Amino acid sequence: MTTSIPARNYTSTPAQAVAFLGLGVMGYPMAGHLSRAGHQVTVYNRTPAKAQAWAAEFPAGRHAPTPREAAAGARLVFCCVGNDGDLRSVVLGPDGAFAGMQPGSIFVDHTTASAEVARELYAEAQKRGLHFIDAPVSGGQAGAASGQLTVMCGGDEAAFAQAAPVAQAFSRAFTHMGESGAGQLTKMVNQICIAGLVQGLAEAMAFGMRSGLDMPKVLDVIGKGAAQSWQMDNRGKSMLAGKFDFGFAVDWMRKDLGLVLAEAQRNGARLPVTALIDQFYGDIQDMGGQRWDTSSLIKRLAP
Repeated sequence: MTTSIPARNYTSTPAQAVAFLGLGVMGYPMAGHLSRAGHQVTVYNRTPAKAQAWAAEFPAGRHAPTPREAAAGARLVFCCVGNDGDLRSVVLGPDGAFAGMQPGSIFVDHTTASAEVARELYAEAQKRGLHFIDAPVSGGQAGAASGQLTVMCGGDEAAFAQAAPVAQAFSRAFTHMGESGAGQLTKMVNQICIAGLVQGLAEAMAFGMRSGLDMPKVLDVIGKGAAQSWQMDNRGKSMLAGKFDFGFAVDWMRKDLGLVLAEAQRNGARLPVTALIDQFYGDIQDMGGQRWDTSSLIKRLAP
């Protein structure tokens, strides 16, 4: 059974000492929402200048030179980095966050990573008397900036319940999906759906363009019927215009689909469409589109 906690007002949650590790395009605004909500935020970033810039923008917060020092005294430590290796580097070792956390405190990881590393770090946290929640997000850069992310969580429900009110500062939905790893597996389901939707939209648009249809009008019409989707509403017309600078990059999607396909090898799931679309994204990379957003699949097809 899942537990979902609806969004709360900033003022509804008592201020807490928290840390945030990783100030990329997602982490920087997420940490900012925590500060605006009144929490005492200490940040860490691998590039110190980014942490210094964040602290200058949010003067109620501060920055620390290591994950261990950022986590010291924090009841909740949030994290959003690039991949499994990055995650281990900020969590483990003498300067890692776990070394600075007090027993009973909670590490909430928003990295899109493997379910395997989530279970590994959950087990390590248990040995130290800590809690670990895998909590990947959906909503992209725009969702992080607006504080409207959807968060899928795996781990102990009691720890989830403690973290959820604070995390509402940057999320519209914060949902417990099950035991450790369930958050990452749910994000994989999300990425499988997105890949198929974007490819279907790209094929439909390319077909309509080659048929000489008025495609903005087509989108307006079919967007009122069963074909409607978030991708159509938010990326359809920009795809027609050849604009692909809206956030979630092809490089990131390939990283995520790599996690999906590796997990499918372990659990025996058959993902023929996902595997094919992963190859299509490889074509986009070969075209120089590593930083284009995921809707750029149409570049392989458009006349």
